[in-house]
Amino acid sequence: MSSTAGPTAWFERVAALNDLYADSVSQTMDAQGRVVDAWLDSIEESTSQERTQEGVESVFDVYAIWMQAARDSLEEVNDAMEGEDVPIERLRDIWLTAANRAFKEVMWTSAFAEAIGESTGDVLEMRQRLDDVTETTLHEIGLPTEGDIREVGERLVELERRQHDVEARLGELLDAVESEE
Repeated sequence: MSSTAGPTAWFERVAALNDLYADSVSQTMDAQGRVVDAWLDSIEESTSQERTQEGVESVFDVYAIWMQAARDSLEEVNDAMEGEDVPIERLRDIWLTAANRAFKEVMWTSAFAEAIGESTGDVLEMRQRLDDVTETTLHEIGLPTEGDIREVGERLVELERRQHDVEARLGELLDAVESEE
């Protein structure tokens, strides 16, 4: 009885590992699919046909990188199933390396640069609108804004400059009066 329990337990463990691996690959592919969809959505908004084409090509390159990682990790799992000592870190490294290569592939495209530029422009525009709303709100409740304080500072500097001019002229007048005496 114990001789049949051993192989059965082994097959159950192998089946559980296969299921675990299949789930892991499925989750990875789902995540990669979401990244590709987001990337495609962002490059579709691009104004340049050339950049759009470059972005689509980068999606295919990224897909090829991920598929190679899937094949490499499947080989490692097969090696483990055949009894080789395969550290789990090797599987992690395969996917981390693939993610790094995929990100570099996308990051160096002009479509990515354009998307980043547009995003930065949108953020700066949003910040300007927020600053305008903040300034309006502060004025409405009677508090000084940064612009008000800057204006007061500029006026103070101008008053100091004028004071120095008046003092200099006054000194000249006093010198002239004293020299006439």
